[in-house]
Amino acid sequence: MHIILYLSQIMIPLTAAYIIGYGLSGKCNVFEDFTNGAKDGVQTAFHLLPTLIGLLVGTSVLRASGLLDFLCNGIGKLMAFLGMEFFPEELLPISLIKLISASASNGLLFDIFKEYGTDSFLGLAASIMMSCSETMLYCLSIYYGSVHITKTRWTIPGCLVAILSGIIASLVLASLLSAAL
Repeated sequence: MHIILYLSQIMIPLTAAYIIGYGLSGKCNVFEDFTNGAKDGVQTAFHLLPTLIGLLVGTSVLRASGLLDFLCNGIGKLMAFLGMEFFPEELLPISLIKLISASASNGLLFDIFKEYGTDSFLGLAASIMMSCSETMLYCLSIYYGSVHITKTRWTIPGCLVAILSGIIASLVLASLLSAAL
């Protein structure tokens, strides 16, 4: 066990030393390459800033305007009409906002923790749901936007299927865990 802890502590410094040593052995100007990479990173971040601001503002408007509550109530009534009462309505906001923003969905997760507790079925399901789903719109806008891809083809349907699978898995796992507790 001590060996694993020691290796985990020295892995990053060893990796940095290897990269610098490899660059120096190849007669590269390591510092200049580093500063050029940092400059490119800052330019990429600058170009992505409008997308990030748009996502943050959109998420805030969605929550503050009451549109999120309206959508969740409508989806909840539709699910009840279709006989899908296995999905708790309290998890609808977190599953919708998680598509857009991880920080906003973290706020909803903490609200569920405060109201129902961390060891409750809803707390467990929300925790698992947060870990097995991704912020689809954020990732697509950042990753595709940084390389100027506009035609996503099957990416969005694939993401939605993966997220739906994660939501279903979170409900199954949470029910198994809450039964064991």
